[in-house]
Amino acid sequence: MKKNSVQQRILDTASVLFYNQGFNNTGINQIIADANIAIGSLYKHYKSKNDLLYCYLEMQERVFFSNLDLYLKDMKDPKEKILKVIDYRIALQEDSNFSGCHFIKINAELGRKNGRVNELAALHKEKQRAYLFTIIEQTGKGPYQTAALASTIFLLLEGAVVSAAIQGNTKDLQALKEIIPQLI
Repeated sequence: MKKNSVQQRILDTASVLFYNQGFNNTGINQIIADANIAIGSLYKHYKSKNDLLYCYLEMQERVFFSNLDLYLKDMKDPKEKILKVIDYRIALQEDSNFSGCHFIKINAELGRKNGRVNELAALHKEKQRAYLFTIIEQTGKGPYQTAALASTIFLLLEGAVVSAAIQGNTKDLQALKEIIPQLI
């Protein structure tokens, strides 16, 4: 129990720091101090700062999709589900004070320097596209049209999330909610 709580405290501390100030601007010593642990505890649970970063992104992946599933659990109509996905992304942006997407931020910061992290970020985005595909498929459209709509909505949504982080508002995400009914 104590092992997991220390490991989770390290991960939670690093998550806040990586998200709010960036990976490169977060030092091991700051993580150790903020988590109130010894350096040996950090390296007992995580091989390196890069390993900790990967675990942070894995956790964000799980949280993103489990919370999205909960957010949509009572929705039946696929068109309403798509709009609710946008509401979910609006809520994430508002809750984070428009700090952006964890995966977009880390990819922008590290580029392709860390292939393992870059691959995880790319897979996260593809999983989002597949999630949209599954919802749109429920409308009864053919596979080609479903794939095209899923890609279009995914790209519009990702652009609106970036815009929300840059502009500090959800105007473009709200506008996307007006566009979606015309697309589906």
